[in-house]
Amino acid sequence: MIYSKHNIFSRITGSDNFFIVNLLSGSADILNPAEGQMLLDFLGGKEIAGDFRLNLAGQGYLVDEKEEERLYRSKYLDFIDARAEDEVQLFFVPNYSCNFACTYCYQDEYNNTSQELTTDVMDALFRYIKLEFAGRKKYLTVFGGEPLLSSPKQKERITYLLKLANESNLEVCFVTNGYSLVEYIDILKKAHIREIQVTLDGKGGVHDKRRFLKGGGATFERIVEGIDACLRNELPVNLRMVVDKENIDGLPEMAQFAIDKGWTKNKFFKTQLGRNYELHHCQATSEKLFSRISLYETIYQQVKQHPHILEFYKPAYSISKFLAENGSLPDPLFDSCPACKTEWAFDYTGQIFSCTATVGKSDESLGTFYPEVSRKEEMIAAWENRDVTAIAECFTCSMQLACGGGCGSVAKNRTGNVCSTDCRPVKELLELGFSAYFGKEQ
Repeated sequence: MIYSKHNIFSRITGSDNFFIVNLLSGSADILNPAEGQMLLDFLGGKEIAGDFRLNLAGQGYLVDEKEEERLYRSKYLDFIDARAEDEVQLFFVPNYSCNFACTYCYQDEYNNTSQELTTDVMDALFRYIKLEFAGRKKYLTVFGGEPLLSSPKQKERITYLLKLANESNLEVCFVTNGYSLVEYIDILKKAHIREIQVTLDGKGGVHDKRRFLKGGGATFERIVEGIDACLRNELPVNLRMVVDKENIDGLPEMAQFAIDKGWTKNKFFKTQLGRNYELHHCQATSEKLFSRISLYETIYQQVKQHPHILEFYKPAYSISKFLAENGSLPDPLFDSCPACKTEWAFDYTGQIFSCTATVGKSDESLGTFYPEVSRKEEMIAAWENRDVTAIAECFTCSMQLACGGGCGSVAKNRTGNVCSTDCRPVKELLELGFSAYFGKEQ
């Protein structure tokens, strides 16, 4: 028997213990120092004691190579079948214009066409959705720019869009800066709202230095009023905090603010942290940006000093949180890029895109749904075929089934090829995660 090429093995941060995880076999274990050393010795060429060897084989860490290949193929087919049944998220951009001038906006260089959203475009969108995604579970996410601009014309457009969504029995999400939320409450209440994603980058002045009105002007208090209004009306809120080195120290204060507001106890409230990073370009200087692992190392240290952060946000640390909350590993992740599989994006000019990371980039257009339907099948196929079995660098990587190849758009920006890697620091995240969520068991 051989050491499985899907084992992820390392020492737990701040501990003498080790962990070993195998997404293919579904096994995860904490090893004491002696066991960890035996495994290190085995990897160095020494033999393993009989009982320990049997335990490793029983958990799928030592395998018959041919049997593992068969299991891999079987799990891959299960993944493809399950994804075919997954819900599809359909993004729609009614405009790229925005009333904010955020310091890190990646859309500020987009060319905003003088064309405006019309009812004809919206009618065409829903015809396309009905035809192209017939029989699939799906929901609509309205994105921007800023979709909830404060103008009578925009409110008419959003009202009509939600009317079409209701007629199609589609749930709707909004991604909004939240500044005009209060004005939209009555409109939103008439639809099936799944969630409203709103961004606060910290408390008060921390936020206002990063996310301010065009021409200047604070936005924090207005957004807080909007969140309160949503929660009062049982409209689910997903609060997002975009973090970099400029505002990460404000995380404990932001967490305490949300706790004091009673938000964290509200069943209609949840949170996420978004890492500020360079997608197509980023106005923030690179010195301000975290790598994925450096961000989570910082959060790990902050939680140790300010444990109340966990009431506001629980870091995933790759699959660590899932394992802690469910007592089992998630299914193997053969693909972490939903583009052209379970995610599509459309905009008010009638163009079709793969995902939110490419929407609005004319050279990334995959076709049109208006004024006529057209599809660039070769480009679409490249996105559809992207998974770890199509990315050469993933073939021999032990992290592939936790990483899934990362983001296709980031990979394409880096190499020019969709089928290339956007590697995730899975092992390093698990080192932190096992310490954070299983530390008391060590």
